[in-house]
Amino acid sequence: MTRLSTDTKFFIPARSFRKASLPVGLILIAGLLPVAGCNRSHSADVVAMVNGKAIMRSEMDKAYTAQLGDAQQQQQQPSQEQADSLRLNVLRSLIDEEIVEQRAAKMNLMATNEEVDAKLAEMKAPYTQEQFDEKLKAGNHTLDDVKHELRRALTIEKLLNKEINSKITVTDADITNYYNQHKTEFNLLETQYHLAQIQVTGAPAAQPGNLQNSKATNDVEAKKKILALKNRIESGEDFGSLAMNFSERPETASSGGDIGFVPESQMHADPAVYAAVTKLKAGQTTDILPLLDGQTKKVAGYAIYKLISREPAGQRNLNDPRVQQAIRQQLHDGRSQLLKNAYLEMLHDQAKIQNFYAEQIFKNDAR
Repeated sequence: MTRLSTDTKFFIPARSFRKASLPVGLILIAGLLPVAGCNRSHSADVVAMVNGKAIMRSEMDKAYTAQLGDAQQQQQQPSQEQADSLRLNVLRSLIDEEIVEQRAAKMNLMATNEEVDAKLAEMKAPYTQEQFDEKLKAGNHTLDDVKHELRRALTIEKLLNKEINSKITVTDADITNYYNQHKTEFNLLETQYHLAQIQVTGAPAAQPGNLQNSKATNDVEAKKKILALKNRIESGEDFGSLAMNFSERPETASSGGDIGFVPESQMHADPAVYAAVTKLKAGQTTDILPLLDGQTKKVAGYAIYKLISREPAGQRNLNDPRVQQAIRQQLHDGRSQLLKNAYLEMLHDQAKIQNFYAEQIFKNDAR
Protein backbone atom coordinates (compact mmCIF):
# COMPACT_ATOMS: atom_id res chain seq x y z
CA MET A 1 0.00 0.00 0.00
CA THR A 2 1.35 3.38 -0.96
CA ARG A 3 1.91 5.61 2.04
CA LEU A 4 3.36 9.04 2.18
CA SER A 5 6.63 9.17 4.10
CA THR A 6 7.06 11.66 6.91
CA ASP A 7 10.86 11.48 7.03
CA THR A 8 11.45 15.22 7.29
CA LYS A 9 13.31 17.48 9.62
CA PHE A 10 10.60 20.08 10.12
CA PHE A 11 7.84 19.94 12.72
CA ILE A 12 7.74 16.21 13.20
CA PRO A 13 5.06 15.77 15.85
CA ALA A 14 6.25 13.80 18.85
CA ARG A 15 3.66 11.10 19.51
CA SER A 16 5.30 9.04 22.24
CA PHE A 17 2.85 10.13 24.95
CA ARG A 18 -0.01 12.30 23.81
CA LYS A 19 -3.38 12.68 25.39
CA ALA A 20 -3.95 9.43 27.18
CA SER A 21 -7.41 8.63 25.80
CA LEU A 22 -6.86 4.95 25.69
CA PRO A 23 -8.57 2.25 23.65
CA VAL A 24 -10.54 -0.71 24.97
CA GLY A 25 -8.08 -3.51 25.49
CA LEU A 26 -5.46 -1.01 26.59
CA ILE A 27 -1.90 -2.31 27.04
CA LEU A 28 -0.28 0.39 29.13
CA ILE A 29 3.35 -0.75 29.16
CA ALA A 30 5.40 -3.93 29.36
CA GLY A 31 8.18 -3.98 31.95
CA LEU A 32 10.18 -6.28 34.20
CA LEU A 33 8.06 -7.57 37.04
CA PRO A 34 9.44 -8.70 40.39
CA VAL A 35 8.30 -12.22 41.12
CA ALA A 36 8.12 -13.27 44.73
CA GLY A 37 9.10 -16.67 46.10
CA CYS A 38 7.25 -19.91 45.47
CA ASN A 39 5.28 -22.28 47.69
CA ARG A 40 2.16 -20.16 48.14
CA SER A 41 -1.29 -21.66 48.29
CA HIS A 42 -3.73 -20.22 45.78
CA SER A 43 -6.66 -21.22 43.61
CA ALA A 44 -5.87 -22.69 40.19
CA ASP A 45 -8.18 -20.01 38.77
CA VAL A 46 -5.85 -17.26 40.01
CA VAL A 47 -2.81 -16.53 37.79
CA ALA A 48 -1.42 -13.54 39.70
CA MET A 49 -1.91 -11.35 42.74
CA VAL A 50 -1.25 -7.60 42.89
CA ASN A 51 -1.21 -6.24 46.43
CA GLY A 52 -3.64 -8.99 47.39
CA LYS A 53 -5.96 -8.45 44.39
CA ALA A 54 -6.41 -11.57 42.23
CA ILE A 55 -6.06 -11.65 38.46
CA MET A 56 -8.11 -14.58 37.21
CA ARG A 57 -7.15 -17.09 34.54
CA SER A 58 -10.36 -16.28 32.68
CA GLU A 59 -9.27 -12.64 32.40
CA MET A 60 -5.86 -13.65 31.06
CA ASP A 61 -7.36 -16.10 28.59
CA LYS A 62 -9.84 -13.54 27.30
CA ALA A 63 -7.07 -11.00 26.72
CA TYR A 64 -4.96 -13.72 25.12
CA THR A 65 -7.72 -14.57 22.65
CA ALA A 66 -8.13 -10.90 21.77
CA GLN A 67 -4.38 -10.62 21.11
CA LEU A 68 -4.44 -13.57 18.73
CA GLY A 69 -7.08 -11.75 16.66
CA ASP A 70 -7.17 -12.59 12.99
CA ALA A 71 -4.28 -15.07 13.17
CA GLN A 72 -6.52 -17.38 15.16
CA GLN A 73 -9.41 -16.92 12.74
CA GLN A 74 -7.09 -17.94 9.91
CA GLN A 75 -6.15 -21.13 11.79
CA GLN A 76 -2.57 -19.94 12.30
CA GLN A 77 -2.32 -21.48 15.73
CA PRO A 78 0.82 -20.69 17.74
CA SER A 79 3.07 -23.38 19.12
CA GLN A 80 2.88 -24.16 22.83
CA GLU A 81 5.98 -22.07 23.55
CA GLN A 82 4.61 -19.16 21.53
CA ALA A 83 1.26 -19.41 23.32
CA ASP A 84 2.94 -19.47 26.74
CA SER A 85 5.10 -16.48 25.82
CA LEU A 86 2.10 -14.49 24.61
CA ARG A 87 0.14 -15.32 27.75
CA LEU A 88 3.06 -14.14 29.88
CA ASN A 89 3.07 -10.81 28.01
CA VAL A 90 -0.70 -10.48 28.32
CA LEU A 91 -0.56 -11.21 32.03
CA ARG A 92 2.29 -8.74 32.51
CA SER A 93 0.12 -6.05 30.93
CA LEU A 94 -2.84 -6.95 33.15
CA ILE A 95 -0.57 -6.69 36.19
CA ASP A 96 0.71 -3.28 35.05
CA GLU A 97 -2.81 -2.01 34.57
CA GLU A 98 -3.92 -3.31 37.96
CA ILE A 99 -0.99 -1.58 39.70
CA VAL A 100 -1.83 1.75 38.12
CA GLU A 101 -5.57 1.38 38.72
CA GLN A 102 -4.99 0.63 42.41
CA ARG A 103 -2.86 3.77 42.67
CA ALA A 104 -5.65 5.82 41.08
CA ALA A 105 -8.17 4.39 43.55
CA LYS A 106 -5.99 5.44 46.49
CA MET A 107 -5.90 8.98 45.07
CA ASN A 108 -9.68 9.08 44.50
CA LEU A 109 -9.20 9.36 40.75
CA MET A 110 -11.48 6.54 39.64
CA ALA A 111 -13.59 7.34 36.59
CA THR A 112 -17.21 8.15 37.47
CA ASN A 113 -20.29 6.45 36.05
CA GLU A 114 -21.07 9.67 34.18
CA GLU A 115 -17.64 9.69 32.53
CA VAL A 116 -17.96 6.05 31.52
CA ASP A 117 -21.45 6.58 30.11
CA ALA A 118 -20.30 9.61 28.12
CA LYS A 119 -17.40 7.65 26.63
CA LEU A 120 -19.68 4.73 25.84
CA ALA A 121 -22.12 7.04 24.05
CA GLU A 122 -19.24 8.40 21.96
CA MET A 123 -18.17 4.86 21.17
CA LYS A 124 -21.67 3.85 20.03
CA ALA A 125 -22.30 7.00 17.99
CA PRO A 126 -21.32 5.64 14.52
CA TYR A 127 -23.53 2.55 14.87
CA THR A 128 -27.15 1.58 15.23
CA GLN A 129 -27.94 -0.40 18.38
CA GLU A 130 -28.15 -3.56 16.27
CA GLN A 131 -24.76 -2.93 14.67
CA PHE A 132 -23.20 -2.21 18.04
CA ASP A 133 -24.62 -5.41 19.51
CA GLU A 134 -23.24 -7.35 16.55
CA LYS A 135 -19.77 -5.91 17.12
CA LEU A 136 -19.91 -6.89 20.78
CA LYS A 137 -20.94 -10.40 19.84
CA ALA A 138 -18.23 -10.69 17.17
CA GLY A 139 -15.60 -9.64 19.69
CA ASN A 140 -16.99 -11.96 22.37
CA HIS A 141 -17.60 -8.95 24.65
CA THR A 142 -20.52 -8.01 26.84
CA LEU A 143 -21.60 -4.46 27.57
CA ASP A 144 -20.27 -4.89 31.10
CA ASP A 145 -16.88 -5.89 29.66
CA VAL A 146 -16.76 -2.70 27.62
CA LYS A 147 -17.76 -0.54 30.57
CA HIS A 148 -15.10 -2.17 32.72
CA GLU A 149 -12.38 -1.48 30.15
CA LEU A 150 -13.58 2.08 29.63
CA ARG A 151 -13.56 2.74 33.37
CA ARG A 152 -10.02 1.39 33.66
CA ALA A 153 -8.77 3.39 30.66
CA LEU A 154 -10.35 6.65 31.84
CA THR A 155 -9.06 6.08 35.37
CA ILE A 156 -5.50 5.59 34.13
CA GLU A 157 -5.83 8.72 31.99
CA LYS A 158 -6.86 10.79 35.01
CA LEU A 159 -3.99 9.42 37.09
CA LEU A 160 -1.31 10.06 34.49
CA ASN A 161 -2.62 13.55 33.83
CA LYS A 162 -2.39 14.39 37.53
CA GLU A 163 0.87 12.62 38.35
CA ILE A 164 2.79 13.35 35.15
CA ASN A 165 1.38 15.94 32.76
CA SER A 166 0.61 18.42 35.54
CA LYS A 167 4.26 18.34 36.62
CA ILE A 168 5.79 19.20 33.24
CA THR A 169 6.88 22.77 32.51
CA VAL A 170 8.53 23.89 29.27
CA THR A 171 9.94 27.40 29.61
CA ASP A 172 10.66 29.98 26.91
CA ALA A 173 14.35 29.49 27.69
CA ASP A 174 13.99 25.76 26.98
CA ILE A 175 12.46 26.54 23.61
CA THR A 176 15.16 29.06 22.72
CA ASN A 177 17.94 26.66 23.67
CA TYR A 178 16.44 23.88 21.60
CA TYR A 179 16.00 26.13 18.58
CA ASN A 180 19.59 27.39 18.75
CA GLN A 181 20.90 23.82 18.93
CA HIS A 182 18.68 22.51 16.12
CA LYS A 183 18.28 25.52 13.86
CA THR A 184 18.91 23.54 10.68
CA GLU A 185 15.85 21.42 11.42
CA PHE A 186 13.71 24.48 10.74
CA ASN A 187 15.22 25.27 7.34
CA LEU A 188 12.90 23.85 4.67
CA LEU A 189 14.67 22.92 1.45
CA GLU A 190 11.36 22.49 -0.39
CA THR A 191 7.66 23.09 0.08
CA GLN A 192 6.13 20.80 2.67
CA TYR A 193 2.54 19.80 3.33
CA HIS A 194 1.37 19.23 6.90
CA LEU A 195 -1.26 16.51 6.55
CA ALA A 196 -3.61 14.42 8.62
CA GLN A 197 -5.23 11.25 7.38
CA ILE A 198 -8.14 8.94 8.17
CA GLN A 199 -7.50 5.49 6.73
CA VAL A 200 -9.80 2.48 6.45
CA THR A 201 -8.93 -0.90 4.94
CA GLY A 202 -10.57 -4.28 4.61
CA ALA A 203 -7.28 -6.03 5.34
CA PRO A 204 -6.97 -8.18 8.48
CA ALA A 205 -5.31 -6.49 11.45
CA ALA A 206 -5.26 -7.63 15.06
CA GLN A 207 -4.94 -4.11 16.45
CA PRO A 208 -6.38 -1.21 14.40
CA GLY A 209 -4.87 1.23 16.90
CA ASN A 210 -7.87 3.55 17.33
CA LEU A 211 -9.77 4.38 20.51
CA GLN A 212 -12.88 2.47 19.50
CA ASN A 213 -10.99 -0.63 18.33
CA SER A 214 -12.96 -0.10 15.11
CA LYS A 215 -11.92 -2.26 12.14
CA ALA A 216 -13.50 -3.00 8.77
CA THR A 217 -13.06 -6.65 7.84
CA ASN A 218 -13.73 -6.51 4.09
CA ASP A 219 -14.01 -4.02 1.24
CA VAL A 220 -17.78 -3.58 1.61
CA GLU A 221 -17.42 -2.66 5.29
CA ALA A 222 -14.47 -0.39 4.47
CA LYS A 223 -16.50 1.54 1.90
CA LYS A 224 -19.42 1.98 4.29
CA LYS A 225 -17.18 3.08 7.12
CA ILE A 226 -15.15 5.65 5.15
CA LEU A 227 -18.35 7.08 3.62
CA ALA A 228 -19.91 7.43 7.07
CA LEU A 229 -16.79 9.21 8.32
CA LYS A 230 -16.75 11.53 5.30
CA ASN A 231 -20.37 12.46 6.01
CA ARG A 232 -19.53 13.21 9.65
CA ILE A 233 -16.63 15.44 8.57
CA GLU A 234 -18.89 17.34 6.19
CA SER A 235 -21.41 17.71 9.02
CA GLY A 236 -18.79 19.62 11.00
CA GLU A 237 -17.34 16.95 13.31
CA ASP A 238 -13.69 17.31 14.26
CA PHE A 239 -11.33 15.49 11.88
CA GLY A 240 -8.75 14.75 14.57
CA SER A 241 -11.31 13.27 16.95
CA LEU A 242 -12.72 11.02 14.22
CA ALA A 243 -9.21 9.89 13.29
CA MET A 244 -8.37 9.02 16.90
CA ASN A 245 -11.56 7.00 17.24
CA PHE A 246 -11.82 5.29 13.85
CA SER A 247 -8.73 5.58 11.63
CA GLU A 248 -7.10 2.20 10.97
CA ARG A 249 -3.54 3.47 10.67
CA PRO A 250 -2.18 2.69 14.18
CA GLU A 251 0.93 4.86 13.98
CA THR A 252 -1.10 8.04 13.38
CA ALA A 253 -4.57 7.44 14.85
CA SER A 254 -3.46 8.34 18.38
CA SER A 255 -2.34 11.78 17.19
CA GLY A 256 -5.57 12.62 15.42
CA GLY A 257 -4.35 11.26 12.10
CA ASP A 258 -1.39 13.68 11.99
CA ILE A 259 1.25 12.27 9.62
CA GLY A 260 3.53 15.29 9.93
CA PHE A 261 5.11 17.39 7.22
CA VAL A 262 5.56 15.70 3.86
CA PRO A 263 8.06 17.18 1.35
CA GLU A 264 6.61 17.97 -2.06
CA SER A 265 9.03 15.55 -3.73
CA GLN A 266 7.58 12.69 -1.69
CA MET A 267 4.04 13.81 -2.44
CA HIS A 268 4.65 12.94 -6.09
CA ALA A 269 4.88 9.26 -5.12
CA ASP A 270 1.06 9.19 -5.16
CA PRO A 271 -0.16 11.45 -8.01
CA ALA A 272 -3.82 11.14 -6.99
CA VAL A 273 -3.13 12.31 -3.43
CA TYR A 274 -0.82 15.07 -4.66
CA ALA A 275 -3.41 16.36 -7.12
CA ALA A 276 -6.14 16.35 -4.46
CA VAL A 277 -4.06 17.94 -1.70
CA THR A 278 -2.61 20.74 -3.83
CA LYS A 279 -6.14 21.96 -4.56
CA LEU A 280 -6.92 22.41 -0.88
CA LYS A 281 -6.72 25.42 1.37
CA ALA A 282 -5.56 24.96 4.95
CA GLY A 283 -8.28 23.26 6.98
CA GLN A 284 -9.98 21.59 4.00
CA THR A 285 -10.24 17.85 3.34
CA THR A 286 -10.05 15.73 0.21
CA ASP A 287 -12.73 13.48 -1.16
CA ILE A 288 -12.43 9.77 -0.42
CA LEU A 289 -9.29 8.50 -2.16
CA PRO A 290 -8.31 4.89 -2.88
CA LEU A 291 -5.26 3.34 -1.22
CA LEU A 292 -3.46 1.07 -3.65
CA ASP A 293 -1.52 -2.05 -2.76
CA GLY A 294 2.15 -1.43 -3.53
CA GLN A 295 2.55 -4.73 -5.39
CA THR A 296 -0.77 -5.52 -7.03
CA LYS A 297 -1.80 -1.87 -7.52
CA LYS A 298 -5.33 -2.94 -6.58
CA VAL A 299 -7.49 -0.96 -4.16
CA ALA A 300 -6.62 -2.07 -0.63
CA GLY A 301 -8.48 0.62 1.31
CA TYR A 302 -9.61 4.22 1.42
CA ALA A 303 -8.40 7.49 2.92
CA ILE A 304 -9.39 11.08 3.53
CA TYR A 305 -6.66 13.71 3.90
CA LYS A 306 -6.78 17.06 5.64
CA LEU A 307 -4.37 19.86 4.76
CA ILE A 308 -3.32 21.44 8.04
CA SER A 309 -0.84 23.85 6.45
CA ARG A 310 1.40 24.37 3.42
CA GLU A 311 4.93 25.53 4.22
CA PRO A 312 7.10 27.12 1.50
CA ALA A 313 10.84 26.53 1.46
CA GLY A 314 13.10 28.67 3.65
CA GLN A 315 14.37 29.18 7.20
CA ARG A 316 11.77 29.39 9.96
CA ASN A 317 12.55 31.84 12.74
CA LEU A 318 12.11 31.38 16.45
CA ASN A 319 9.47 34.11 16.60
CA ASP A 320 7.17 31.95 14.42
CA PRO A 321 4.43 30.71 16.80
CA ARG A 322 4.30 27.39 14.97
CA VAL A 323 8.01 26.83 15.55
CA GLN A 324 7.58 27.58 19.24
CA GLN A 325 4.57 25.28 19.54
CA ALA A 326 6.33 22.44 17.72
CA ILE A 327 9.35 22.69 20.03
CA ARG A 328 7.18 23.01 23.12
CA GLN A 329 5.19 19.90 22.19
CA GLN A 330 8.32 17.89 21.41
CA LEU A 331 9.99 18.80 24.70
CA HIS A 332 6.77 18.17 26.63
CA ASP A 333 6.26 14.74 25.08
CA GLY A 334 9.85 13.68 25.66
CA ARG A 335 9.72 14.63 29.33
CA SER A 336 6.31 13.03 29.68
CA GLN A 337 7.58 9.70 28.38
CA LEU A 338 10.58 9.80 30.72
CA LEU A 339 8.42 10.61 33.75
CA LYS A 340 5.92 7.95 32.79
CA ASN A 341 8.61 5.25 32.63
CA ALA A 342 10.09 6.35 35.97
CA TYR A 343 6.66 6.55 37.60
CA LEU A 344 5.68 3.06 36.54
CA GLU A 345 9.00 1.67 37.78
CA MET A 346 8.34 3.30 41.16
CA LEU A 347 4.87 1.77 41.34
CA HIS A 348 6.32 -1.63 40.51
CA ASP A 349 8.89 -1.28 43.28
CA GLN A 350 6.15 -0.47 45.78
CA ALA A 351 3.80 -3.27 44.72
CA LYS A 352 3.67 -6.84 45.96
CA ILE A 353 3.37 -8.97 42.84
CA GLN A 354 2.89 -12.73 42.78
CA ASN A 355 2.96 -14.16 39.25
CA PHE A 356 1.78 -17.75 39.70
CA TYR A 357 1.53 -18.38 35.97
CA ALA A 358 5.19 -17.47 35.44
CA GLU A 359 6.17 -19.78 38.27
CA GLN A 360 4.11 -22.58 36.73
CA ILE A 361 5.82 -22.24 33.36
CA PHE A 362 9.25 -22.12 34.97
CA LYS A 363 8.60 -25.23 37.04
CA ASN A 364 7.24 -27.17 34.07
CA ASP A 365 10.02 -26.23 31.63
CA ALA A 366 12.99 -26.24 34.01
CA ARG A 367 12.76 -29.89 34.97
